[in-house]
Order: sequence, then structure tokens, then C-alpha cells
Amino acid sequence: MSETQMEQVAGQASGCCGGGCCGGAQAQDQQAQPLQAQAEQQQAQEQQAQSARRETKPAAATGVHLEPGAAVPSATPAAQAGPEHVEEPVAYDGILLSGFGGPEGQDDVIPFLRNVTRGRGIPDERLEEVSTHYRHFGGVSPINEQNRELKAALEGALAAAGVDLPVYWGNRNWAPYLDEALQQAADAGATTLLAIPTSAYSSYSSCRQYREDWADALEATGLQDSLQIDKVRQFFNHPGFLGTFVDGVRSTVAEARAAGFADAEIEVLFATHSIPTADAERSGAPDLHTWGAGGGYEGQHLAAAEHVMAEAAPGVAWQLVYQSRSGPASQPWLEPDINDAIEALAAEEGRARKAVVIVPLGFVSDHMEVMWDLDEEAIETATEHGLWARRAPTPGVDPQYVGALVDLVQERLDGRPVAERKAVTSIPAWYDVCRPGCCENPRLGFRPAIAGLQP
Repeated sequence: MSETQMEQVAGQASGCCGGGCCGGAQAQDQQAQPLQAQAEQQQAQEQQAQSARRETKPAAATGVHLEPGAAVPSATPAAQAGPEHVEEPVAYDGILLSGFGGPEGQDDVIPFLRNVTRGRGIPDERLEEVSTHYRHFGGVSPINEQNRELKAALEGALAAAGVDLPVYWGNRNWAPYLDEALQQAADAGATTLLAIPTSAYSSYSSCRQYREDWADALEATGLQDSLQIDKVRQFFNHPGFLGTFVDGVRSTVAEARAAGFADAEIEVLFATHSIPTADAERSGAPDLHTWGAGGGYEGQHLAAAEHVMAEAAPGVAWQLVYQSRSGPASQPWLEPDINDAIEALAAEEGRARKAVVIVPLGFVSDHMEVMWDLDEEAIETATEHGLWARRAPTPGVDPQYVGALVDLVQERLDGRPVAERKAVTSIPAWYDVCRPGCCENPRLGFRPAIAGLQP
């Protein structure tokens, strides 16, 4: 329902019957005039905003700005030398909530996909083929509205915690763009921002690409030497973030038990976005940690899943699975695909598993890849193979998750020592400043990036 429609409904519910006893038609006509004027004004504003909408994200940065003696570009003095953890207080001017972005209408779909695939030379005809999921939902991805809700929830939680900082929101691939958010912050007088990406794990697409796009936005706005941006650590092991999944697994496994399934008949599938194996191998500071074949990206997910299961359902089997693979079949990606995993469970000799609980561990909200790849395709695969299936919720605006983001802000405002930071997996609190070469994309090489040691 639009604001205009809500105003009309409110007018109809105002107590006037329209029969003349309280002014009747004349009163309604007098009310209708300002309502009509407001509606026309709103429509004109919407049309103006639509016509002014930019369809292209900022151009790739050609370089970064380094203060004399600094090792980290466009960073606050506390982070410029590149410490693993910043343990001195920083007085930030605002928070930069950074999202992936998504189309909000059919006309937005192809320009949005051009932004997502920029530099890969993919023709519009191919983009139209992959736009099916967005077209299915009217060309509207829920991700922007979810980030509006997260922004509002974060603002409320910061205020409740006594943190007086504005939250600026920008996207990598669709309006409002990151450069627009930076310009808004600069116009308000901000000179130091703490960035929060809406992704919890280490990889090119979930961390370094944000850092590259912040560099793009700084160059596009000409704010490279006047606006400093640090980032919060990867929060895959923060108890507030994982607490939402603990609750979700506990309640969904309880639902399976209530449906008559024993623990030995249930399997929990932790789902996350698949990425190329070559990218995974370079994720998560590989020179500083010993990871398996899937690098830090897989290792962080496994650690998170282990904690969730130990807390929520220690007697139930589980595995890490992947979804949303794209790219040529000749290119190795992390496996198994969730649909293949479901089919394998159904084909087991003796068929020990009869129910699956799908947990979107790699995602913070119910955006398109959750709604389509899990709610549509994975549930359909399970149903076709006679398996009971339910999906656990994403964090969304769960107070535990929002509280975790506030805690990440507070630890940087306070300069909290790493030993006092909240982390619940076998992996300690992650780095504040990304390490050299971390999360390289071997096909694209190193592009200018901030909030980390070069390259």
C-alpha cells in the first residue's frame, strides 16, 4: 500500500459517513483537495527521483590515497600502520552500512546485472537469461528494503547503547550507491567512517570487493584525501550473529522432531554461496592460517557451523553445502551443491535420512538467493525425493544480530583489546585491518582497495 493509499484509507476511516450530517460531500471535497495535491506532489517527486536515477556504479579507481608514512590507504591514524587489531579508541563521525544492492523494478534488472558483472564482457542477451529469478518476483529484489530495515534497527540499537552516530547506507551495485552515501556523509561534515559490510565471511566477493568499491567511491567523489574509512572485522564468529542461527536450528530441528522424525533421521544442511575454488584458496589470510582446500572462506563457515550444532542440536548430523554456482562448468567451484547433497541423502542405501533442515549460514537476510535457490529449488528437490524439509531463518533484524553490529562498533570506538572481544568459535576474533594479498581474485588481479594492507 502506498503512502497516498494509506492517506485515503485514513480519510475513509475518519468517521464521516458522507451523508451530509457533518459536512458530507463538501467536507470530503475539501479534504480531497489537499490529499490530491499531496499525491500529485509525491508523484512528481517520485518521477524526478526516477529520472535522476543513475544506472551505473562508479568507475573503477585508478589509485588510492596514502598519508605520509601510512601503509593503509584512506585509514584513520589508528589503522594507518596496519595493525592486526586496532586497540586504541577512534572517534568516528558515522557508520557506513554497505550492501550488495538489488533492482526495485523490472526496468532496473538489466542495468543492475550490468553493474554486478562489470568488466566481464557479458552481453545483455546473456544477462536477460540469468534475470529469471528477478523477473519471477516482479523485478524486485527484497535486499534493499531489508537493508532499510537493518539501517533503522541499527540506528535504534546504537541510540539505545548511547552511541550517537549517524548511519549512512550505500550499495555496491544499485542505488543508493556507495559514492552517494559517502557524499551524504561528507556534506554532513563527516571525516571518519566505520564501514560495516553486510557479509560475515572472508572471500573476494564478501570482503575484498567491498574494499575495492569503497576505493572506487572515494575516487568518484574526490574524497580520497579528506574522508577516512576503517572497517569492522569479519563477524562470522561473533556470538550475536551465530546466536540467531542457534535459535533457528534449535527451533527447526524441534519442528522436525514434532513431525515424528528421530535425530538419526534428520540432517542439517548449512548453505552458503559457492565461489571458485581458486578464490577460496586465497581467502582468509592464507599466509597466516592453515586452512583446508576451501581456504578461509570454507574454514570460517565450518567453524561457525560446528559452534551452532554444538549449541543447538549436538546429536544431529550436518554438513556444509553450497548454492548459487555460476560460471563455466570447466571452472572448479566449492562443492557439494545443495541439490546434489539432497539427492545423495535420498539415494543412500537404507535411507537413514528422512528430513533435512536447511540453514542459510552464509546470508544475513532473505534476499533473492535465499528465496529462490533455497525456498524454491532446494525445497522442491527435497520434496521430489520424498524428504521432509524446512528452512531456518536468516538473521534479518534479529536483536542478537543487530546487537552484534553495535558491539563491533563499540569495540572500535573503545579500542577494545583483542583478548576482550567476543568470539565463540575455534577461530579467534578476526583482523580489523585486512592482511596483504588477502582474498585475491586470481582472474582479475589486485585492484585498488582500502581498509587493508596492500596489495
